[in-house]
Amino acid sequence: MNSWKTLNSSYVFKTPFGNLRKDECELPNGQIIKSYYVNEYADWVNAIALTKDKEIVLVKQYRYAAQDFFLEIPAGKPEGNEEYEDAILRELREETGYISDQKPILLGEFYVNPATQTNKVVTFLILDAYKAYDQELDPTEFIDVHLVDIKEMETMISTGEINQLFTVSAYYMSKSFLKD
Repeated sequence: MNSWKTLNSSYVFKTPFGNLRKDECELPNGQIIKSYYVNEYADWVNAIALTKDKEIVLVKQYRYAAQDFFLEIPAGKPEGNEEYEDAILRELREETGYISDQKPILLGEFYVNPATQTNKVVTFLILDAYKAYDQELDPTEFIDVHLVDIKEMETMISTGEINQLFTVSAYYMSKSFLKD
């Protein structure tokens, strides 16, 4: 199997949030796609943060594109040359005030949508999280912190109370890890 060839590439627009790129591609059979659009986004990090009392630290916030509120795990993107591990610890502290004295456990790195997006999500498990700070939110962030018993998560997922894909997948990845 052969890969596609990029014949031409230009930006439709660039923003601090992400870029939209228009490529002209040649397929392995010689067919040309004149306008293949690629969303360039930064990688992001997220984590299941579990307290000593086996509660998962969740954040609830309004998501404009979906026009609804969502219960999610803490997440964000690295700043500057920040390592993924440092980024998730910072995001957890800023969004929730929680920290941990334990090193985050990498659960996996996964491309979000490799057909049209360049980014991946890097998922961690943080054990023994505890509240040590007040939230340090950006001016555009309005976040409520919720603690949910780990035993309630599957019910909340099956009833749709938690319906954000990266939260659901991170939970199931951590569940497999926590069995050991």
